[in-house]
Amino acid sequence: MRFVDEAIIEVAAGNGGNGCVSFLRQRFQPKGGPDGGDGGRGGHVILKASNRVVTLSDHSYLRHFRAKRGAHGQGNNKTGRSGADKVVTVPLGTIVRDAETQEIIADLTDDGQEVIVAHGGRGGKGNRHFSSSTNRAPRMAQPGEEGAKRTLHLELKLLAEVGLIGLPNAGKSSLIRAASAARPKVADYPFTTLTPNLGVVELEGQRPFTMADIPGLVAGAHQGAGLGLKFLKHVERTRLFLHVVDLSSDDPLADLWVVREELKAYDPALAERSSLVAANKLDLEASQENLGAFGAGCQEQGLEVIPISALTGQGVPELLAEIASRLQDDQQEPAI
Repeated sequence: MRFVDEAIIEVAAGNGGNGCVSFLRQRFQPKGGPDGGDGGRGGHVILKASNRVVTLSDHSYLRHFRAKRGAHGQGNNKTGRSGADKVVTVPLGTIVRDAETQEIIADLTDDGQEVIVAHGGRGGKGNRHFSSSTNRAPRMAQPGEEGAKRTLHLELKLLAEVGLIGLPNAGKSSLIRAASAARPKVADYPFTTLTPNLGVVELEGQRPFTMADIPGLVAGAHQGAGLGLKFLKHVERTRLFLHVVDLSSDDPLADLWVVREELKAYDPALAERSSLVAANKLDLEASQENLGAFGAGCQEQGLEVIPISALTGQGVPELLAEIASRLQDDQQEPAI
């Protein structure tokens, strides 16, 4: 499935049904009076968040959504049936804006959360409502109101408790494969990961938590270099940053600072977010040589380092246990 995190859709609620002009005609009541029923309400267009959907890809080509119109009123004071609502499913973390004004209509962050984005038209009143002492046989009824129409801008910001960030080929995809059932593409060249990957980590005796592999961070990412500008927004909602660093690189400490500076440049508040460092590729000889200096440099900045090898699994259980412990201790909600 293609990952899409923005879409423009057009929604149209149903029109209300027309009121009815009718007069009671029964035996012994040839002039029984007006009995025209009201028209039914038009259907609403509703956006509903679901954890079963992870991308806006469907809405990149299915862009028009229309609810049903209300039924017309009938004689014998029968009100027309309301039009069926149109429910549009979107992923958790979808921000809904009016495309013209950019006003935020809703931020759908909970499974099952709904918002009416286009209200159905009200049904027209039947002629029974217009009877009076001076007009006992009204031959008029209200037409139904038109349903609302609008264009919406949908933007997805992933909801994940842990955000995996680092330079290309640091091993983020390998780590999320080792820690969860997610199976992102892994290869030895830059920008293997072209879209965010989500994984659910389950530990015995612990509450499951979600991890997101955020691709494309390089120097200048906050200005559009690499893929960073496109995906940096997905780190805003994560509770914990997991910096994945290639410990075998020429200067792993400098690699770490590049990423942290990009986060700070994108949003200074991100620099204060809870962080943990996974020193990856411990199975390589160069990593063993760099571990001491790297750990000391991180300690000076108050960053805890856990050496791991996503390839062999070394240190991964300890890393996941530390993440679970931190999430348990820090119960604050993700930044919205």
